[in-house]
Amino acid sequence: MAQNDFNRKVNSLISKSVPVVHEDELTEKLESGHNLILLDTRSEEEFSVSRIEGSEFIDYDNFDKHMVSHIPKDQEIIVYCSVGYRSEKIGEKLQELGYTNVLNLYGGIFDWKNKDHQVVNRKGQPTDSVHTYNKNWSKWLYKGTKVYE
Repeated sequence: MAQNDFNRKVNSLISKSVPVVHEDELTEKLESGHNLILLDTRSEEEFSVSRIEGSEFIDYDNFDKHMVSHIPKDQEIIVYCSVGYRSEKIGEKLQELGYTNVLNLYGGIFDWKNKDHQVVNRKGQPTDSVHTYNKNWSKWLYKGTKVYE
């Protein structure tokens, strides 16, 4: 039931203007050594608590095209945030800049953690903590330690 509620919430927030990739597909890509770039589009405060290993920080609130100028336009890029809304907006900006292979992680880091995938802290060590943006959004993280202040 909880996953169905979460899916309804995510689907009410995203338009799928950026194609989605699900956590199991991302896992398969990562395990196979697929050449991709993961961009975490949350705030610096959220990113500092935990992230998907190997992801680069791209600040949603201060996005600038120079943050991604090192990335080839045809590079596979997977964007994520808490649940997928902010990352979809960054994905749209990337598409407008001419990036042709952008995917949005469905359900973001919440779904990633809820499905028992690992996140790491600023030192690259596994952690159970996930910044949930605020207390209201924390209800969508079912697994892990909720951080929101």
